[in-house]
Amino acid sequence: MNINPIPIVAIDGTSSSGKGTIASLLAKKLGYHYLNSGALYRLSAHLAIINNIDITDHTEDNLNKVVSLIIEESAHVTFIEKQVIYRGVDIWPILTSQEAGNNAALISFYPPLRYAIRDFQRGRIVSPGLVAEGRDMATAVFTDAQAKIYLDASVEARATRRLKDEERRNSGKTYEMLCEELRKRDETDKGHEVGALKLAEDAFFIDTSNMTIEEVLSDCLEWCKQKGIDI
Repeated sequence: MNINPIPIVAIDGTSSSGKGTIASLLAKKLGYHYLNSGALYRLSAHLAIINNIDITDHTEDNLNKVVSLIIEESAHVTFIEKQVIYRGVDIWPILTSQEAGNNAALISFYPPLRYAIRDFQRGRIVSPGLVAEGRDMATAVFTDAQAKIYLDASVEARATRRLKDEERRNSGKTYEMLCEELRKRDETDKGHEVGALKLAEDAFFIDTSNMTIEEVLSDCLEWCKQKGIDI
């Protein structure tokens, strides 16, 4: 397999496993650009909803409206660490909710949407390098990545992390509700025919359940170093 001459670190993982936090920190440490792939699907669902497109209607004509919308609007999206700037407004707080993730899962299976977003993602490969995180970064989008990483954690650990965010939002969601949502999300993410979440054969697997952010970041940096990336 050919490795891209521009260094790419591709990070996949389950929802709330820490991949967003780690990818952002890793990009900052390496001085690379950062791409939150999941935010693109969440953005697609968000744009569909605010434009009165029914994301539960999975007819081809309706889903193609979502594809056209994200193609038209992708030029107005910028990623800056923990921000997603859309037309000058940071909509990161909206996109990081569990509801936004669940909405994204309703449309992210659609091949034309994945291909349109893939073109956007590949266009972000620029010097000095890129750290991209999502569901199929290492297995489909950036198979030419220099370093591939897969993060996972127990449902219980992930629900505990997610609960803190939901409490800040006063969403009313309980730990039990979040555990159930995450189980369903895992099943959905791993069951797609296109873009399924799975471990790449050459990826470094990390169970983050009982690890601190600093420990996970340290392991990721060591792996990148082993793969020839300058630290």
